[in-house]
Amino acid sequence: MQSIDARLTAYTDQNKAVANKLQIQDLALNRVADAADATRQAIANALANDSAMTLMQDLQAQFGNAIGGLNADYDGKYLFAGGQVNTKPVSATQLSDLTLPPAVIANQFHNDTYIAQAKLDDSTTVNTGMLADQLGTNMMTAYQSLETFHQGANGPFNTTLTPAQRTFLEGQLATWTSVHTALTAATAQNGNNQARVESVQKTLESHQVSIKIILSDTTDVNLAEASTRLNLAQQSLQAAAEAFRTLQNSSLLNYLK
Repeated sequence: MQSIDARLTAYTDQNKAVANKLQIQDLALNRVADAADATRQAIANALANDSAMTLMQDLQAQFGNAIGGLNADYDGKYLFAGGQVNTKPVSATQLSDLTLPPAVIANQFHNDTYIAQAKLDDSTTVNTGMLADQLGTNMMTAYQSLETFHQGANGPFNTTLTPAQRTFLEGQLATWTSVHTALTAATAQNGNNQARVESVQKTLESHQVSIKIILSDTTDVNLAEASTRLNLAQQSLQAAAEAFRTLQNSSLLNYLK
């Protein structure tokens, strides 16, 4: 039982670290999802105002927020880098980085394919890791489309929207809705993992309480009380033995003799 108690302690200590990591990961995922939603809102505002005066500045700000979320770290290790925890998973810092030759979105990601897992107890293992390229490829592609259009023949986005710009931005609304929905789903998955860790942790702590009570009854003995009980037990045994001997000698045959 002491061995089991030690194993449960190891699990509870580990799960506290896992819970902390998932909490930081939740903040990072929400930051990325909020950036996607804010990007969509900036496009919607430009359409509503028929002006793109500040559109690119707004997009660059939200792009920076998204990159910050994807490059988030915990305890000095990048959360979404897979096994390459010492390498920033995303290298782009400006929207213009997405259109530099060869303008391949995959080149902006530097994570590997390793997905971290955590063994919460003897029978429960969960995937706690997420990868930057899986989270951000669709979003980066959408930002690349905006930057490419801005630099192209129908750009730049400036003051009053041209018909071509309006048509393009209207199409982007659905794209960014889809990007935001996917990121929200990833955030929800992380939240499910947080709830699972919390549930397992409560179960482990409950088991530990039960084990400690049993161990306490067995090992945390009051030596003075135990000694007194032993002496009383010895005296009782001696008295019983003496009574037994006396009864053995009490027989009718003794009187018949």
